[in-house]
Amino acid sequence: MRQAAAKIMMVRPAHFGYDPLTAKTNSFQQTEGADQKHNIQQAAIDEFNSAVNTLRTKGVEVVVIDDTDEPKKPNAVFPNNWVSFHNGRVILYPMLAENRRWERRIDLLDQLVDEGVPVNEVIDISKYEEDNKFLESTGSVVIDYEHDLAYACLSSRTDRDVLDKLCEINGYEPVLFESFNKEGLAVYHTNVVMCLASKYAVICAESIKPDQRYDVIRTLEETGHEVVEITMDQMYAFAGNMLEVLDSEGKSILVMSQTAFDSLSEHQIQSLTKYSAIQTVSIPTIEKYGGGSVRCMMCRVS
Repeated sequence: MRQAAAKIMMVRPAHFGYDPLTAKTNSFQQTEGADQKHNIQQAAIDEFNSAVNTLRTKGVEVVVIDDTDEPKKPNAVFPNNWVSFHNGRVILYPMLAENRRWERRIDLLDQLVDEGVPVNEVIDISKYEEDNKFLESTGSVVIDYEHDLAYACLSSRTDRDVLDKLCEINGYEPVLFESFNKEGLAVYHTNVVMCLASKYAVICAESIKPDQRYDVIRTLEETGHEVVEITMDQMYAFAGNMLEVLDSEGKSILVMSQTAFDSLSEHQIQSLTKYSAIQTVSIPTIEKYGGGSVRCMMCRVS
């Protein structure tokens, strides 16, 4: 598989909002103004629609799926956490928060088939929820598709046993490490810490346990990636939560939020634009109350 996504799926939320269940393990979520539920939902819809329009204007193929009205799923805008696609193989994942498990929708796969996405085999590993073991798809795991590596920072949402199962299914080798936020707690998802593109990697090495940093950076460099390091403050601005996609001409685009872009230095921007055009989208409401950014909104389907 190529590293950059040729087609992505995005889910238009029906009931977006601050979720206290996920906030227990996600320090990026904020509560100020969270009681303004109607305003937050409308702002999230507007941000979502604008993001989709921007990406499509740039030639990115986006399949939009509408969230169902019931049950109410405040995090449905982040579909990359419950499913992943691998050349016709689809994997369904165990989720920590019970209300996130409602996001797993087999009917959604039928819609993707209608959009030309191959679905030849569905493997459901969500049964690990019964053992309180979780792995939240490409939120928990940043995959190097071209070298069959699975980068993962361990947390309550990323269990070693489930990761090993994923690696067994897809023939990946795990690259395990521990990453900590400003409070010294485990970072909830690996795709907040790092973004892996075809020729470069953006990573908050500062957050990685000191005795593990060298091995992670070495592996990235040995697989031909230029390493662009970001600071802890930049990680909190979602500068690690990016995704490389291809436009209709096969050219590389690095999608990031406006928040992430504004946090980058000129040198960092120059390093990235050697390889990819940068495309920003403005999603401050989704970032503030959802605790995730644009990469979490984009699920690679091919």
